[in-house]
Amino acid sequence: MNSRFTKFLIKAFSLLMSLYYFFGGTAVTPQTTDPIKPLNSYNVKLHAVVWADPQVSNYKPDRMPYFEAACEDLKNSPKKLDALLIAGDIAENGLYCEYKMVFDGVKNDKIKNYLMVTGNHDIRMRIYKDDVYRFTTFTNGLNEHAKSDLHIDELHYSYKVNGYTFIVLGSDRSEFEEGWFIDSQLKWLDSEIKEASKSGKPVFVINHQPLKLTHGLPDTWGSPIESAGSVGKQSDKLYEIMNKYEDVIFITGHLHTGYGEYTYEKIGNFHSINLPSLTIKNENGDCNDRGIGYMMEVYSGKVIFRARNFAQGKYVPEYDITIKY
Repeated sequence: MNSRFTKFLIKAFSLLMSLYYFFGGTAVTPQTTDPIKPLNSYNVKLHAVVWADPQVSNYKPDRMPYFEAACEDLKNSPKKLDALLIAGDIAENGLYCEYKMVFDGVKNDKIKNYLMVTGNHDIRMRIYKDDVYRFTTFTNGLNEHAKSDLHIDELHYSYKVNGYTFIVLGSDRSEFEEGWFIDSQLKWLDSEIKEASKSGKPVFVINHQPLKLTHGLPDTWGSPIESAGSVGKQSDKLYEIMNKYEDVIFITGHLHTGYGEYTYEKIGNFHSINLPSLTIKNENGDCNDRGIGYMMEVYSGKVIFRARNFAQGKYVPEYDITIKY
């Protein structure tokens, strides 16, 4: 991340951003009158930021104002946040310079843990093992800064925050749009959910792509192909594993769909949340603004996903989702 070439690209991008603003680009600044805080500070068990698809790019400057404003909104939080979870497509092309921009943006003394998830943009079109190295180095650097004990060597991992289990899936090979899991990872997923579900607490499973025929697919992907926009050929296997258990909450991104009818659905025995893109204009929702995501608050008996426009620094309560367990 600290190579001369990376520094050159960062400086070049800064110049590009300056030109972007000079020629009419939009600057975004979050307000501070509606800061990030839980509905019930005394009873909240877990308070985390949940984003997807920032797709920070070294050549698409229009995304950066929303990303930078959202990061500023986190820094304006009056209290520490238990975790920042980004459900994939963190960097447009998985480049060192892009991860450096993300690192500098989200590095924040208010964040206790960083739960980073790969999307197809993070690991496609290059040598897979090099993508894994870049991503794990990026994630571990953030958690070292936060003094978290989370350290990853693979793209799939499990970690507990305040006693709640987060199971992160990561493709075992490069795919252009979909994901792919070897049998051992699928068996690991089943085992992790089984163990975590014994606690009676919700179990959070995160993958970049949703299951097929969910969240408006394939229409929300603009394709007639049944599996389009989904995790791909192993969608049914993932469904079978998660459907064996209650209180699984499956969190995904990928579709760039705004708040609305396609954000949440109950699939068999488990719940599924599809997150909007943080920086790219969303579609197919009632609210397609840039800069949107969720604050997740866990209480005894329920999980509340509170819609927030992080770029503007305000909650959007009409799109809140409450899941009881």
